[in-house]
Amino acid sequence: MTDDELGGALAAARDGDETAFAVLWSALHPAVLRYLRVVVGDLAEDVASETWLQVARGLRRFSGGPGEFRGWLFRVARHRGVDHLRRAGRRREDSAGTIEARGHAPDAALQTEERFSTSWALDVIAGLPRDQAEAVMLRVVIGLDVATTAEVLGKRPGAVRIATMRGLRRLAIHPDVRARNEAKATFVAEEV
Repeated sequence: MTDDELGGALAAARDGDETAFAVLWSALHPAVLRYLRVVVGDLAEDVASETWLQVARGLRRFSGGPGEFRGWLFRVARHRGVDHLRRAGRRREDSAGTIEARGHAPDAALQTEERFSTSWALDVIAGLPRDQAEAVMLRVVIGLDVATTAEVLGKRPGAVRIATMRGLRRLAIHPDVRARNEAKATFVAEEV
């Protein structure tokens, strides 16, 4: 979804249009779930529900465009996640669940591979130190800019850049990532 389309849906949702809110939810909910999976593990769906409930309550007071909305949405998600962990008295949990919200039914084999790959990647990212995992998710996976990520995490932009860089370096040398890359390279070489 383009920023123009998202902006139109945002403006209509702010005026109380439920269909427009559903458009926002459809466009951004999968990314929220992926992010929360790294932050709270198996509690991601519950926390995402709380996040969207708070967003629905506060949307009329929100001002800004699509970029600011993404930042606000992930800030709310992060706060709900931290609150949930505090209430539950738990640390991040590992998860084997799948997270997809789609409007179409892809080929079953492709869908299974995609879910396995997504789940695997999120598990590897979740294994990073928390600050690095959140920075990688927000900057690389979700695509927020440095300034917005810094606002979401309550850090300075330089700290976000460093955490992202360190997380990506750790991922590059992670044994599972290296083994998977080697397996892909072998497969590609055999195909050629």
